[in-house]
Amino acid sequence: MVNKIFNKSYKSNFLIAEVGINHNGNIDQAFRLVDAAKKSLADAVKFQTYTAEKRVKKNSPIYDILKKCELKFEDFYKLKKYCEKKKITFFSTPFDKESVEFLNKINVPMFKISSFDIINKDLIKEIIKTKKPTIVSTGMASLKEISNTYQTFKKNKVPISLLHCVSSYPNLEKNSYLSNISDLKKRFNCTIGLSDHTKNIKTSIFSYISGARIFEKHFYLGKRHKCIDSPVSIDPTQMKELKQELNNIDIIYGKVNFGIKKVEKFASQLRRKK
Repeated sequence: MVNKIFNKSYKSNFLIAEVGINHNGNIDQAFRLVDAAKKSLADAVKFQTYTAEKRVKKNSPIYDILKKCELKFEDFYKLKKYCEKKKITFFSTPFDKESVEFLNKINVPMFKISSFDIINKDLIKEIIKTKKPTIVSTGMASLKEISNTYQTFKKNKVPISLLHCVSSYPNLEKNSYLSNISDLKKRFNCTIGLSDHTKNIKTSIFSYISGARIFEKHFYLGKRHKCIDSPVSIDPTQMKELKQELNNIDIIYGKVNFGIKKVEKFASQLRRKK
């Protein structure tokens, strides 16, 4: 299924439960999030793989949080195996060369590049070396920056998908700029999606009509689950509702079909030529 979503003609929906660092550095919590994502009908669960010292400087205001939420490389291997057992796609966002190499070694099916790294040429170079399909978020990026990254992947014959994103945490519905999705769809020959940081599921549902087919939502276990990304995360009930609504839209949206349809058989008898 992973390869299909990188085909521009992909007509269905692919829903990613973005765990990120909502496991708080606890592997058992990470397993629980995988279980919840599977029960919520998500197609994939995504994490973040990094070494805090390589991601930000030690004097950064978020260093302590990132360090606390850091998982060991061996933990991601366990999570991948667990996801395979649960039959849900596992992948991750790497933030440094070593993380890319490790994730490639355990054979993740694809990579994700965050909005913060869409202009990170060194990281992009390392990911392209793997030849793995890659989803790229476009928050804060200009059209030229998006095009440069897109062309780099295309030139190296590595499948790419672009996610419209507004890097605001949380984001308000009125600041979603969903018209960017249809514009990206016209400009680039790849699947377009949405990395949605609003607190609801409505924005993701609306984005389908604009042309989004890949949907990424931050995911947590609920209000009692204290985690760094809780302000932008949805719970299992919301995730399941989102998937069901997207599946319904798949059916309602349908395929291009002109002429007399099966459901019009009776009405067709009443057509008049004059």
